[in-house]
Amino acid sequence: MPIVVQKYGGSSVADAEKLGKVARRVKEKRDAGYQVVVVVSAMGDTTDDLLALAKGVSADPPRRELDMLLTCGERISMALLSMALQEHGVPAISFTGSQSGIITNDAHAQARIVEVRPYRIQDELANGKVVIVAGYQGVSYKKEVTTLGRGGSDTTAVALAAALEAEACEIYSDVDGVFSADPRVVPDARKLESLSYDEMQELASAGAKVLNAQAVEWAKARGITILARTAHGLGTGTAVQELAVPTDSRVKGVTADAEMAVLVANASVPLQELLEFLDARAVRGRTLAHDGLPGAPGRTFLAIPLADVHGPEALQRELTTRFGPAVEWRDGWGTVTCVGVGLNADWVPLRKALSAAEGLSARVHAVSTSPLQVTLLVDKAHLKPLTARLHRELLGS
Repeated sequence: MPIVVQKYGGSSVADAEKLGKVARRVKEKRDAGYQVVVVVSAMGDTTDDLLALAKGVSADPPRRELDMLLTCGERISMALLSMALQEHGVPAISFTGSQSGIITNDAHAQARIVEVRPYRIQDELANGKVVIVAGYQGVSYKKEVTTLGRGGSDTTAVALAAALEAEACEIYSDVDGVFSADPRVVPDARKLESLSYDEMQELASAGAKVLNAQAVEWAKARGITILARTAHGLGTGTAVQELAVPTDSRVKGVTADAEMAVLVANASVPLQELLEFLDARAVRGRTLAHDGLPGAPGRTFLAIPLADVHGPEALQRELTTRFGPAVEWRDGWGTVTCVGVGLNADWVPLRKALSAAEGLSARVHAVSTSPLQVTLLVDKAHLKPLTARLHRELLGS
């Protein structure tokens, strides 16, 4: 029997009624002749609630203890879904990430999967059971519980699909696939029938919430097609694969990211020293602009995604202690990014992006370009209107 891996996000398992709907969908898939592995996120806002508890006792919670705490959310979901399936007459069993064989490095809060040993899953599938796996978590080679960062349940699903040689990896959420922009910001946003791995990874890294960037990276490396679908009703969804179906527009999507801080380091701060400081604290980021050369450091704009920075106030204090006024912390800026293959074959997309910002009187603090993306760093107040205008200018709606 072919294997299908399904992943359900927190909103899809937010309460008993929704868990029942998921159980019925899983049963339908099993009744259609598939062996099913289900990866679940924590229910609703459970992760945020647990994080708030941690912040109540520590401004900068120790990463190891935070992983021990946050992994409880997915364990609740997996056990309840297993119970719901058994109520529907479907034999099921739930596993934590470690029980599933998800082996990671030892980077707490932002671990990366290094190996999957799904032996227990394979045994239970052979016994005719549906296997429910807690997403977002694994165990390090040091036998420590680890988490994979925000959206890490997607990565769990793709990694298991690869290890089990699954026929499909289906990612379910509240929306029917990936859109050319956030429909809440751009009502005319178009659902994309397909995206290449590279395009999806750029969109995810730039703030699109539908799929996790590390999951797409894993899928690309192992040739796993991801099907992003709605958990409510029917829909064709979006296929993320090696090559996307060609379209008339070079631009596939426009996305914004407000969940960041921007570090502005002046010429007295060597870039190497700043990056070593951030690496020592497991703070990831992307350089938007840097005009220095080795041995001659220049001004640097460095965006820090805050989703996995669980102690931003403490980090800000440490930056001030270490670098003083030479590194400024700006939390009023965000990015708007246009993504598409061959986007910078000429300067037209960048020119239009700059013109759109000028038309909104939005100051552009920095620009970043690559063959796949154009990014503008602007004040957060301009993110939504600039996203809508760029979508209209570059995608015609």
